[in-house]
Amino acid sequence: MGQIALPLDWSAGGSNDGPLIVGTSNADAVRYLRHVATWPVRTAVLTGPRGSGRSLMGRLFARDTGGRVIDGHNSVSEEEIFHAWNAAQASGTPLLIVADAPPSEWNVALPDLRSRLAAVPVLAIGEPDDCLARDLIEALFAQRGVALAPGVASYIVPRMERSYAMIHRVVAALDAASLEKKGGIGIRLTRETLLSQGLIDPDLLERQDADTCR
Repeated sequence: MGQIALPLDWSAGGSNDGPLIVGTSNADAVRYLRHVATWPVRTAVLTGPRGSGRSLMGRLFARDTGGRVIDGHNSVSEEEIFHAWNAAQASGTPLLIVADAPPSEWNVALPDLRSRLAAVPVLAIGEPDDCLARDLIEALFAQRGVALAPGVASYIVPRMERSYAMIHRVVAALDAASLEKKGGIGIRLTRETLLSQGLIDPDLLERQDADTCR
């Protein structure tokens, strides 16, 4: 599913996991997580928008490296993060902290933890490019077992806000429409559904698109 060549194949870790699509917005983070031996310290922080696959990346990281993942720096105490950081350095077992923002934006009270976090590499997932957005839409429908007509995802992408949040809203809206109509999803249903819910730009409805992702 990845649009760029990477020396890895990171597949979903369980039946409840969604697809992890590798593209330009997350490729650097994926590469870093796959090369733990090169880490300057045994801890890293992964940030990215909600819905970007950051938690899935954490689960895959834990599965493949045996490392520990703290999913949400606010989900545990500062003392626990501090001890986890020290344990990672002492044991060599990597620690990944998944967060909404980099440590420089956290309100850290413990001085010792603050100084340690200042040395931690921060991996950032950006919003999806056109190709990743298209592939993610197709993969999410495949995961749901919903038939998507050829060209539907390529029709949607240039007309929607480019964000992971919007991708999930679009998929949910079309999934509901397909259940109501008891059929697959074609361009006509896509246009009517997304336009009625304000999820695509009506000024771009007549745009002719060339798929440049393949």
